[in-house]
Amino acid sequence: MPPVSSARNLKELPKFRDGLSYLYVEHAVVEREAGGIGIYDQEGLTLAPVAGLGVLFLGPGTRITHAAVRLLAENGCTVAWVGEGMARFYAQGLGDTRSAARFYRQARAWADPALHLEVVMRLYRMRFSEPLPEGLTLEQVRGLEGVRVRNAYARWSRETGVPWYGRSYDRGNWRAADPVNRALSAGASYLYGLAHAAIVSLGFSPALGFIHTGKLLSFVYDIADLYKADYLVPAAFRTVAESEEAVERRVRRALREAIQEGRLLERMAEDLLNLFRGLGLPEEEDPVEEDPTRPGGLWDLEGEVEGGVAYGGDDPGEGAEEPEG
Repeated sequence: MPPVSSARNLKELPKFRDGLSYLYVEHAVVEREAGGIGIYDQEGLTLAPVAGLGVLFLGPGTRITHAAVRLLAENGCTVAWVGEGMARFYAQGLGDTRSAARFYRQARAWADPALHLEVVMRLYRMRFSEPLPEGLTLEQVRGLEGVRVRNAYARWSRETGVPWYGRSYDRGNWRAADPVNRALSAGASYLYGLAHAAIVSLGFSPALGFIHTGKLLSFVYDIADLYKADYLVPAAFRTVAESEEAVERRVRRALREAIQEGRLLERMAEDLLNLFRGLGLPEEEDPVEEDPTRPGGLWDLEGEVEGGVAYGGDDPGEGAEEPEG
């Protein structure tokens, strides 16, 4: 490995949003170095700060030492194992100081029928470039969404000259599908991986879907569907227009380039945060975010009470001062 003296110092990290930086690494070794992490690859050593790092994505060909993982966990950094270019999401490791505030907001919206419907309508509205008419029923909005998707397929079929006979594929016989359907399916898997990474990195649950239900990745499908018409459909048709060979591999490459150019990961993060704003849920300060070492609270019928306290203890001060409900 190259000496530290030849290292580059990665002071500016890309960000999902203010306060949450991320880094994607592939074909490298990640070690603990000089109070941060060192990334060894063919170009040498790159030093990255840990205190300002929110998520470390580990792509193919990556190894990481126990010391590096421990340092990242101690600093509340999420470590995610992903496919090439974050095409798939395989696993994650979380530091023990992360807040559950966003998951709680998602769960409250999911469990309340009125809020659940509002989030569903927001998700549908986000797919359209123009505002939808007021007063539409959910069934009517679904119908408009179906028209929008069909129009997207028809448009890119015309522009690329690739014939379109409808969305069709057989899970038991992949090769039976035509090239553009295979490209759409392969590209969708890529988009799901990216959405999954964004969801868990921001502290939401991939299982609590609003439009989609019943699967552990239901919310992943909700979020990925926001971007299919802008990214997946054009990439699939353009890929097939160039050649019908190896469309699965080539559409993933085309999507990766489009996603990087469009800064889609950052857009996903903003969309996720905005989705649960303005719902009438309490916008409370999160003490865990302010002080990650602070113990979590304890559930109580009258509200959360302070954690890290020995209630009913015999020693002076233990449980002597009951917190307000």
